[in-house]
Formats: sequence, structure tokens, C-alpha cells
Amino acid sequence: MSTDNKLTQELMKVGSSTCSIFGHSLNSRGIWFGDNPLDFSFPLLLLQLSLICIFSRSLHALFKNIAQPSIVSQIVAGVILGPSVLGRSAAFAVKVFPPKGKILVDTLAVFGLMLFVFLLGVKTDPTIFFKSGKRPLAIGILGFFVPYVLAGLVALVLNHFLSLDHDISNVLHLVAVLQSLTSFPVIVCFLAELKLLNSELGRLASCSSIVSDMCHWFIVAVRIATRLTIARSLRTSIGSSLSTILLVIFFVVGIRPAALWAIRHTPEGKPVKEIYISVVLIALLFCGFMGEVIGINAYISSFILGLFIPDGPPLGAALVERFDCFVSVLLMPIFFTSCGLKVDIFAIKNFKNVGMIELVVVAALFGKMIGTMLPPILCRMRLRDALCLSIIMNSKGITELAILIRWKEHNVINEECFTILIISLLIVTGAITPLTNALYDPSKRFLAYKRRTILHHRNDEELRILACIHSTDNVRAVLNLLSASNPSKESPINLAVLHLIKLVGRASPLLIACVSRENKSQYSTQSEQIFNAFRKFEQHYSGHVIVHCYKGISPYATMHNDVCSLALEKRTTFIVIPFHKQWVIGGRVESSNTLRHLNNNVLDKAPCSVGVLIDRGNQRKPWSILGQPSMYRVAVLFFGGADDREVLAYAGRMYDDHNVLITLLRFYSSTEIVGGTARSKILDTEILSQFRLNAFRNQRVSYQEEMVMDGNGVLAVLRSIENAYDLVMVGRRHQDSQLMSDLGKWSEHGELGAIGDILAAKDFRGAASVLVVQQQTKLWGLNDPEDSTRLRRANM
Repeated sequence: MSTDNKLTQELMKVGSSTCSIFGHSLNSRGIWFGDNPLDFSFPLLLLQLSLICIFSRSLHALFKNIAQPSIVSQIVAGVILGPSVLGRSAAFAVKVFPPKGKILVDTLAVFGLMLFVFLLGVKTDPTIFFKSGKRPLAIGILGFFVPYVLAGLVALVLNHFLSLDHDISNVLHLVAVLQSLTSFPVIVCFLAELKLLNSELGRLASCSSIVSDMCHWFIVAVRIATRLTIARSLRTSIGSSLSTILLVIFFVVGIRPAALWAIRHTPEGKPVKEIYISVVLIALLFCGFMGEVIGINAYISSFILGLFIPDGPPLGAALVERFDCFVSVLLMPIFFTSCGLKVDIFAIKNFKNVGMIELVVVAALFGKMIGTMLPPILCRMRLRDALCLSIIMNSKGITELAILIRWKEHNVINEECFTILIISLLIVTGAITPLTNALYDPSKRFLAYKRRTILHHRNDEELRILACIHSTDNVRAVLNLLSASNPSKESPINLAVLHLIKLVGRASPLLIACVSRENKSQYSTQSEQIFNAFRKFEQHYSGHVIVHCYKGISPYATMHNDVCSLALEKRTTFIVIPFHKQWVIGGRVESSNTLRHLNNNVLDKAPCSVGVLIDRGNQRKPWSILGQPSMYRVAVLFFGGADDREVLAYAGRMYDDHNVLITLLRFYSSTEIVGGTARSKILDTEILSQFRLNAFRNQRVSYQEEMVMDGNGVLAVLRSIENAYDLVMVGRRHQDSQLMSDLGKWSEHGELGAIGDILAAKDFRGAASVLVVQQQTKLWGLNDPEDSTRLRRANM
């Protein structure tokens, strides 16, 4: 027997076992065509999947240029392959997508949807409904019931005054319910694709969609209960209700305790055992089967099962990491394309029916916009943002598709109505993305209305610093910098510590304040280890340092929103973020492109000054609870410009610390060392004169001038200080000049500026940490960072 035949038989066995699990429900949906569900060709399956992949990816690449989400391109791919375009050819339909040849495609689509809703349930925190607050509650309730009532009234008027087809008359009230829905899975996927998940509008939309979902399923449950009571006997209705209750009890007393037991027996940082993953998959198949048997369908039971598995690490994150890529890259495109394959635009025979359905759709759309916009406007949200929120809440996607397919398979709607509603979904979804991009830019709210720089910070005010931490490896370097920053009674440090965690195994991002636990566990989490180190630092500088701890869980692509929003909320003056490269034991360097992208976003959008801290793994501890701390040597490199002045202002704060030695290296040349305006040169001269005056008064402060002729001269000076200091501070940006152009040739990336990149390079053998500083760039009404004549400045 050939290998292909053996492989085909194995796939037949898989299909047979799947069919035995879902048997009756799949047959009732029409997934198996013909008497023999295993009558298919394996090469034909490969051809179908290849065509689906080619068309969906090609259209996605094309539609991406006009800001269309992937769901649109995948459904359109199915429409092209289906009876609307290529399927009109009898030869193509018979040879490529014959009825019996769709067996595994439809089975994969069903199983993919089950896995998708299960994973979404795993990523969802059910308690977010109770934490959502009044505003999302009002938006969710009004955003569902206003369109429901308005669209229902339009459907009632049309049925009463016009002579409609029987099928259209019956479907209008269903359209009103469907269009009133704002589904949490749809909103989360939409926000993630637009990279708005942890923006202010994204958090509000995701919380509100949960409330809207609850309202929708409440209405559906009432309608189902009413229909069962009328159409079936009381005994059948009670039996169906009891079966549902027993399934939920099984989730409560069986699934939830088992999941918590697995979590307790998985040490932090260790992978989840394979047996736990296998048991969860078996439970998913069992619950999907039971959901079909008792009449609530496999999708709902799969989602509820996911809700009872705790989100986040270790178990929830392990499930998502294991299956998310497989589901999102392979199975869900198959599901969306299979939806398009069912669309036949030639089934639309009466354009009057199109008009009637679209009237209800438009009424629901405007009703949702009105219901969604009212609460934010009453809460003084900007009209533009409220309008954008209402547009986002009109998003349609996987939930609506699943409902439409189920209606079609159960003959609730005919093929004409199904096609009209799918086309309506494509039009609405296709319009929402470009409108949202045009109306909403989350970075605009980070625009500060006053200077938040160290240079313009008064010496008798507390210095507000936000320290971003990725892991325990970043802690010591940040503590050394804070200790050298001279926290004192006259100018204490108000420190916000933000532990940044990648969003894994959750649907909604989190930005929460963390307090110390009274009953400390034997095994502390990484966040607790980080926060405990900073709390010890706070105790050591009692009264001079105040520490607030926060945890931010979000995707790396939008993690800068957490950093910038917390900095804005806390009126932060200075943000400290770790460099994306980390020096480990043995001199090896580990680099992360995701952290590099995060740092670039923070530098671009921060509402205050930012410092990128490069830790070469040679930290000494200048602060100590026992004994006297050692001297901490700081070098300040000054070339000129706003960022270098910010560095010098930070160094000026360190003057009074008796354990800090400061050396200012001022570079000058016979030619222009950096470009800049005349105003910038004057400010440079003023701050240097003040620093030189203080250097004469303070023995721990020294001033040196370095004459350089070209880039090689600068490199020679930098190499001479490689191991002479514990911390080197320099500005990020310098105006264009011939010298800076020469130095730029040695830059590896460029995000730290010409000097910063040299100091962060692998071949720079210094043991010192490096702080690359950028002065605040986002300020209302300020186009030139040198324009600070009307703003107060710190006295050096």
C-alpha cells in the first residue's frame, strides 16, 4: 500500500472519530454531504487549503494598503472561490469544491471556531464585568437597548405597512437583535489588530462590549425559554434547563478545582506538564459534545469552559501559547473563507428585500452610535473620541458570522437573506477601520500642557520618576541611579515602579496598582521580588523616597501606552527605561527587537523627559543598609543642545550627595562641534558657567575641557574613560554638524544618537552603565525644544 493511501486512511480515521464525537449535530448542520462522510480525496483537500491560503493572503496584502482588517480579505477570498465568482463555473465547482469535497474544510472550520472561542474564554477575566465601573456599564446597556428598540420599531413598521415576503418578514426582528450586539470577542480582535487594545478608548470599548454581550445573551435566553415553553412540553423545557445547570455545576466543581490544582503544582517559571494540556483538550471535546446534546451548541459550552480556566500564566498562558498561532494562522482563515464560500450573490433576486434588511441594519447602526455616545459625552469626553468609540462598538465579526451560519443551517434564514447580511457585515467592518484610524490617535492625549523636565524642575519640589522594569535583572542598575539622584528632605523622590509584562493568556490588558500582601507566601512571584527590592530602598531612604508599585500587562506593540499614560497621570518628570540589550555573564549580549520597538515608542510619545539606562552587568551598590556605601563616579559628556542641558541639570541634582563624584567633560573644537540656533548656544553657555561656578565650590565636582578635531578625537576620549566611571551620562540628540556626521558612521542603530550608540556598542569595553537622556519633546504649543525663554529653570 502506498504512503499516500496510508496517510489518507489515517486522516479518514481522524475524520471518523471527529464525526463520532459531533455526530448528530454536524449532520444536522449539513457538514457531511452524502451518506459516506469519508468520501473525499486527500490531494483535493490540499488543493482547497492551498487555494484558500493563496487567495486570503494575496487579498490581505492588497487590502492592507486601504486599512482593511484580515477578516474582510478572508471572507472576500471565500466569496471569489465560491458560487459568486469562480464557483459559477460548473467545472471549477465540481472539480475543486464539490459538495462531498468540503467535508474536512467545514470540519476544520467548526473545530477552529470551537478552539478560538475556548481560547478567548481562557483569556477573559470574568471579574472584569464587576470591575468595569459605571461608564462602561452605561455604554454597554444603552449601546445594546437603544439600537434594539430603534431597529425593532423599524422592523415593526415595515411589517405593518408594507407587504413583505414571508421569509423577510420573519427575519427582520432577528436582524434587529443581531445588529444590536457588540461582541466582546469581535471588539478584542479588532482592537488588537488596530493596536488600540490598551489605549484609553480600547479599554473602555472592551469593558463596554462585555456588558453589551451580557444584555444580548439575556435577551436570547429569554426568547429561547419562551419558545421552548410554547413549542415543547413542560417536561422537555425543565429537562433542557436542568441539563444546562448540571453542565455548569460540572464546570464549577470539576473543571475549576482541577485547573487550580494544576496551577498550584506548576512552579513559577516552569513549563506546564503535557498531561495537563491533554486533559484540557479532552475536556473541550467532551464539553462541546455535551453542549450540542443539551441544545446550547458546542461554541457556547467551549467558551464557558474557557472562562473557568484561570487566565494568564501558567495554565492559561500555556494553552494560548500552544494553540493560538495554530488557530489564528490556519484554522480561523479557513473558517472565514468557508463563510465566504457559502455566499452566492446571485441568490439575491429581489432588491426590495435588500432595502428592507438594510433599513433595519442602518437603524441599528445609528441607534448604537447614539446609545454609545451619550454616556461619554455626559462624562465630558471629547466629541471626536465619543464618535470614534461609537464606530468601534459597531464592529462585526466572528460572533455574528457564527450566528448567521447557524441560522442558515437550521433554515431560520434563506440563502438570499444570508448573502445580504454577509455583504452588510463586510461593508460595515470595512468602513470602520479607516474611520477609526482617521479619528483617533492615542498618542495625542500624551501631549503635556507644561514643561516636565529636570531642567525646569524646582529644587524644593519632589522629583517624580517612573522606573520601568522588565525583569529582576533591571533592578540593581535602576536602584544605583536612584541612589545617586540624591533623594533628600528638601527634594524627595516620588517613585512609580512599573513592571512591564507581555500580555499572554489574557484578552484584556491590565494596568493596576500593587500593594504588599499581609500574608506573604513562601514562593514570591517575579513582580513581588521586584517590588520588595524597591520597598527596601524606600525603607532605607525613609521620608526621602516614596514608592508606588504598578503592574502593566499588555502587548509589546502597545506597551508604550501604559508607560506614557501612567507618566501623564502621575505628572512624572523623568522616565527611566532599560535598554533593549542586556549584558550577561561571560560578556555575551542578549538583544530584543520588541523592547527596542517599545523604547522607540516611549522616546517618541513620552509626555516628559526620558532616560534609556544601559546596564553592562557590572553594577556596584552605592547604597547599603549595613556599612558605608562606596563612592559612585559619574561622568557627564557635554557637546551642546537641549538633551545635554537636561543631562547637566540631572547631574546638578547629584551635587549634594557625599558619595557621588561628578566629572563634566565638555567637548569643543575649532570648528562647530554641534549645530543649533543662537538661542541654543546662549543656553549652553549659561548652564556651563553655572556648573563651573559650582565646581569651584564643591570638591566632589570637577570640570574638564576636551579639544577634539574630528570623530576619531571623540572616540579616543571615550575610550580613555571606559573603566574610569560607574555611570556615564550623555544627551540623545545633537544638532547636525560635520563632527556628528562622522560619528554617525559608527552608529549601529541610531536610536540613542551618535554618542549614545557608540557607548552602547558591543566593542565599547567600558564597565560603566550609560544613561542616554532625551528632554521632553511633547509639549502643547512648543515646536522647538530650545524655545524655553518664558519657562522657569532650575538653579544649578
